[in-house]
Amino acid sequence: MTTHNQTTPTLPEAQRGPAEKLLDLVLGGSAHLWHNRPGLDVNGVWHPAQGASADLVRRSTPVKPGLFVPSAVKLYRQLLDIYRLNTDLMAHFASYALTQTDWRDLKVATCALMLVQSHSGQPVREDDGSIAFLDDDFRVIGEAMILHYERKSTRMLTPKAVLRVAELLETPEIARLNREAGFGDPASRKAPLGRWKSVATKWLRLREQNLPMLQGLVKAGYKETLKRIARKAGYKPVTQAFFEVLGWKQKQAAAGHRSVGLEGLHLVKRERFDGLSEAEICEWIELERLSYKEVVGRLPKDLGLTPAIMAALLPSLSDRDLRILTPTLEELGLMTDPAIRGRWEKAVQTATDQRALHIVKNVRSQELKAKLEEASDNAAKAAVAEATAETDVRVMFLIDKSGSMEGAIEQSKEALSRILAGFPLEKLHIASFDTMGTVLKPKAASRAAVQHMLQGIQASGGTTHAAGVHALHRAGVRVPEEAKLICIVVGDEAGEAGDQFARAFRECGYSVAAMAMLVSVASAANRGNTVRTCAGQLKVPFSEVAVDQFEDPYQVPRVLKALMDAPTAVGASQSGWVERVMRTPLLKVA
Repeated sequence: MTTHNQTTPTLPEAQRGPAEKLLDLVLGGSAHLWHNRPGLDVNGVWHPAQGASADLVRRSTPVKPGLFVPSAVKLYRQLLDIYRLNTDLMAHFASYALTQTDWRDLKVATCALMLVQSHSGQPVREDDGSIAFLDDDFRVIGEAMILHYERKSTRMLTPKAVLRVAELLETPEIARLNREAGFGDPASRKAPLGRWKSVATKWLRLREQNLPMLQGLVKAGYKETLKRIARKAGYKPVTQAFFEVLGWKQKQAAAGHRSVGLEGLHLVKRERFDGLSEAEICEWIELERLSYKEVVGRLPKDLGLTPAIMAALLPSLSDRDLRILTPTLEELGLMTDPAIRGRWEKAVQTATDQRALHIVKNVRSQELKAKLEEASDNAAKAAVAEATAETDVRVMFLIDKSGSMEGAIEQSKEALSRILAGFPLEKLHIASFDTMGTVLKPKAASRAAVQHMLQGIQASGGTTHAAGVHALHRAGVRVPEEAKLICIVVGDEAGEAGDQFARAFRECGYSVAAMAMLVSVASAANRGNTVRTCAGQLKVPFSEVAVDQFEDPYQVPRVLKALMDAPTAVGASQSGWVERVMRTPLLKVA
């Protein structure tokens, strides 16, 4: 029989500091704000409309593609809360988000906040009116996020992201939050944009002065995005070349103040390919080095996307594009071409998210399905490798399979199959437990091997977390003195008293550096506090994440990085990941 502790899942709000709230933000929300397909709003949570059950449709409100406002408001409120508590932490987090992560929508939200927040280098005066000093200018960090450029890097803001910063700030609900925070004139009808217009102008000017860069963005399919940025920023080009590259016809404004781009424009038009043969289209693609986005909308309807045209477009595709287009490549028969297959397999090795698990559903070949699952494994491996690059980290997973987990155990298995493949087998130790612990060992570091390992686990029996620890110790698991041990428990946290759990680690000689909880609670079960209390007894950082977060393909690498960063100091109470954030140099405008 399971002994339930009094339910205390989280610290009281008043006791949670900015570091805890930042960790909660990263572990507890996908920060996926923009969706390019129709969706459903179910109590503030976005779901895809395609394939939704009749019951889900009945309980939801349809939403159009684009920004999902409830998620944006929730995330922005969280960022504002952290900013109010610790402005310096927020500044470092913005710098970290841009340079160290692939969290695209989170970068947009943090950039938006930094551009409008009130620390803008204003003078602080003495009583006699003289300037005592200048306040910190953290708006510079928002500017630097937009202006940051690193050739071929995927971690700078794209033109679409630059535009989305303004669109987010203009969203009425976000504008209201900024006014309430004192970032704009409360009486103004215009949304506070801070320095967005000035930095967007500088961003455009740099590209106008470097036409190959501007032309490259047009070829990448950003022509209309660039126009929208220019309109929104009130950009005034200094040469006609800007309009010519964008194919943007101009006319005199009503006030008659325009002087550039009115006469002699040689517009680069985006003509359709109607009337051209397949060979001529391929030749045009290679001559102009056209991108996939540029071509697909211009193809003749009676021809469409052919194997030859797709092959001509391959040089313009990124590794991420190749993974996403796997069903198209399969349908066109291109996966049998050795050169194309070789490039695709290389793209599988470089995956940084687990979106491939969604693409699998649209692929027929079992071999390709297995390879796409490998891409998911590689994303988890890359996240673990990055988080543990500075320290030898060993990981202990303890999986609750007691009777209280009935109804939740399958969700635990799915989450574990997405994350366990990311760990080197020699540094990974797994045990399941009820009142007895059982050591588990995957046959290989892959999703399939983890699923095979977990398939026989059924929920039954009582709950003794310590049994898992003792089982691993009896099996000979030892942790080198110089290594850091992170213990991650999967379950509902209900069980023995936390001090008994802590005693098991001490008795077995395991020095724990950090503890985490993957919360998986059956609908009829109560949440306990065994692991949190144990972490308090051991005086180590504790973090938690709901198991359903792993349904988001972008969330798995993000969570792993946050969970796997052990603190640098023995006995530290702060998350190692927060330490890493604070070590990130603040961005500056070059």
